[in-house]
Amino acid sequence: MANDSAERSHITTHILDTGTGRPASGVKATLEAKTASGWQEIGTGSTDADGRIKNLGPIQVEAGRYRVSFETGDYFGKQGTESFFPAVSIDFFVNNVDEHYHVPLLISPFAYSTYRGS
Repeated sequence: MANDSAERSHITTHILDTGTGRPASGVKATLEAKTASGWQEIGTGSTDADGRIKNLGPIQVEAGRYRVSFETGDYFGKQGTESFFPAVSIDFFVNNVDEHYHVPLLISPFAYSTYRGS
């Protein structure tokens, strides 16, 4: 379901591995929208060599609640590194459909943090 357009999607992400000080490449992420019947997948992708997914979902989304889930356990497992969190899910609101929403993630084997990027 990844967006094949050259344009960037309305919601993007970037993952940095703070343990290595490098981008986290090859991390699978899933974008979902909250609907009346539950969560609906609207996009997927994997981080590139720079740790980014520029085409995670649609070019435009409606106002509402969204979630990005990252397969962090698989990422650390491929490196032979023990980790505590098998996945990280970030729920957030899109309030202004005219703004771009960037959801960065900073990870290490035993901690993570996020913020609203631009």
